[in-house]
Amino acid sequence: MATNILVTGSNGQLGSEIRAIANQYKEYNFIFTDIQELDITDKKQIEKIIKSKDINCVINCAAYTAVDKAEDDIQKARLLNKIAVLNLAEATTQFNALLVHISTDYVFDGKNYKPYTETDNTNPKSFYGKSKLEGEIEVIFNATKAIIIRTSWLYSSYGNNFVKTIINKGKEKGLLNVVNDQVGTPTYANDLAHAILQIIPKFNSTNKTEIYNYSNEGVISWYDFAKAIIELKKIKCNVIPIDSKSYPTPAARPFYSVLNKSKIKTDFNIQIPYWKDSLVKCLSLINE
Repeated sequence: MATNILVTGSNGQLGSEIRAIANQYKEYNFIFTDIQELDITDKKQIEKIIKSKDINCVINCAAYTAVDKAEDDIQKARLLNKIAVLNLAEATTQFNALLVHISTDYVFDGKNYKPYTETDNTNPKSFYGKSKLEGEIEVIFNATKAIIIRTSWLYSSYGNNFVKTIINKGKEKGLLNVVNDQVGTPTYANDLAHAILQIIPKFNSTNKTEIYNYSNEGVISWYDFAKAIIELKKIKCNVIPIDSKSYPTPAARPFYSVLNKSKIKTDFNIQIPYWKDSLVKCLSLINE
């Protein structure tokens, strides 16, 4: 019998990637929703759709992700990243469905010197990070069957992201200043989408909640990432490395966002692509 999967926030980067690969996973029936079809801040709406569509799994791709804006827009960030997540956790528990919730490297303070494991202490430095951590806590305490996936530097051929911004600004300006003292790993949302759909059947029979890290392989700075995008796209543009203090932002960013992915690789036997190989794939889909 096919598994019925509800995808929230399906017009975003990750939701769009799941939609794009859905036909490769015949064992699933997908119900794709965004704010127009389902308001996840309304618990009754969630309960209604889970019951009427006989949902077995919810993949929550919806979130408030405007990191700098969240510093002022605290109420809305908390509503989407905490309260809505509580609604999903309670509703999936009520109907014995699996919840897959996407979180972020911003739950850490970025002061580590080695890749973060799932059990390392959290200490978010921005309100975005705090609201995402609050969402994780709601899942841990209110969902009986859930996977929390922390990811970093997400990009896609869909939506707005760093990769598209660099391409557009590189063409316009011919010179870009990019921070070189923040390091981490880009994550191609298409790779994450495949990983999620591969691990669901291996986890679905359990009644527990687990946290997993997922990003692509390798470690680079934002400067290295921008340089690779410009070079691979053959854009005539100078990319200049700068310190974070030369580019102040309302929200503090972690200086070190590398995630240890041993747990997800061991538990589910998945292969994780190298960041540059995935970037090449994504850039081939971004039209000039």
